[in-house]
Order: sequence, then C-alpha cells, then structure tokens
Amino acid sequence: MSTTPALSVVVPVFNERDNIEPLLEEIRRALEGLVDYEVIYVDDASTDDTLAVLLSARARHPRLRVLQHARQCGQSTAVYHGVRAARSGWVATLDGDGQNDPADIRKLLAARDAAPARTRLFAGWRTSRRDNLGKRLSSRIANGVRKRVLRDDTPDTGCGLKLFDRAVFLELPYFDHMHRFLPALVRRHGHDCLSVPVSHRPRTRGVSKYGMWNRLWVGLSDLRGVGWLMRRTRLSEPREF
Repeated sequence: MSTTPALSVVVPVFNERDNIEPLLEEIRRALEGLVDYEVIYVDDASTDDTLAVLLSARARHPRLRVLQHARQCGQSTAVYHGVRAARSGWVATLDGDGQNDPADIRKLLAARDAAPARTRLFAGWRTSRRDNLGKRLSSRIANGVRKRVLRDDTPDTGCGLKLFDRAVFLELPYFDHMHRFLPALVRRHGHDCLSVPVSHRPRTRGVSKYGMWNRLWVGLSDLRGVGWLMRRTRLSEPREF
C-alpha cells in the first residue's frame, strides 16, 4: 500500500466483534484491484473484545489501521477522528454492523467520477430499508422534519455509507451527531451533494446500538442548532485585485 492511497474507508464501531472479519473481507473483495485504499477502524471504547479482534485481523488485512477512543464518545467523534487520520483526500464511511454493503462504494466512486467538480459529498440512499418498524418510523419522521427545516434536498441522511472530500469535511463545524447532518453542512460551505441509491441489509450479528430516543428525539434537538448555523451563513467568493 502506498503512503497516499486513493481512498480511505472509515468504519466506526462499538461492540461489533462478530462483524469485523466478515466486513473486512467484503471491503477487500469490493475494492482490491479497483483502487489503492486503506481501512481505518475506530473502536469507540468497546466493552467486548472488539479491539483484540481488530488487532488480530491486521495480520490478514495489511491495509487495516486501528484507532481506539480512551472513553466512549459516539459515532460522530469516531468518524471525525478516522477522517482526521485518513491519508487519502477522499473518504468513504461505512457502519460497522454489516448493514451497508461495501460493494456499493463502487457506485459512489462512479457517481463521483461522473459528477461536476463542485459535488463533494455522495450520500448513500437506502431505498429499501431492512430495519424493524420502530427504526423505520423514527427515521421517516426525523428525515421529514429535517428536510422541511434545512431544505437539504437529501432523502436519507442516516445512511452510514458516504463518500466525501476529506478537506471539505474537516472544514465543517464539529459537534456530536454531526454525521446525521453532513449534506446540510456541506451545502452550507458552498458545495453540492448527490444522493446515490444503495442497498441495505438486515443485521445478522450483534445488537443495534440505536433506538427511538437517539434516532428521533436527539436528532430533532440537534436540528435546532444546525438550523441556526444555516440561517447565519453568508457565502460569497471574493475577487482579488
């Protein structure tokens, strides 16, 4: 692997020890021979042996890098630290529970290559959800309210599968749960976003870490802050004389 890969794949995890090896193998099959890449797993202070499994996996997956939080900080912070550590100028993110299909990274890369240069975020759009009724209902409500308030023209901001410009991401204001608002934040900085239909799979290993409370009510609370940022943004390109 070169010191500057063409793609960094960031995977945040908390207590996902049984999903690590299967997902790493799927990432390898999806990207090997297509693009020079690295994989960065960020362990959010798991209480199981996720870290031990990751360290063992490095012998079989030489592209793997492992980071760990000293204390649990949440998904957005894990993504942020993974992006900060990334060596590539382009970053793809995946949920660590196996519900995102790594093969869909190919779709995002193809969309990027065909898109105008000002498009800097490609967001996965789960057109057929494989979650239980409670998750689907809370996501539908939160997505509907978010679109009305932020007008971000994005049908599914909760999908963990995304591809974006690392430098643009690091320009964004960091806050907990920011990963749910990336399209709005990227547009706030004057860039375009594109939603790309991707598949979604049922969880087959481990236990979901998210429920009605943190999917809906926390998201609605954060929405007020993001709305405040959007209303107070003034964009202009200065001319130099």
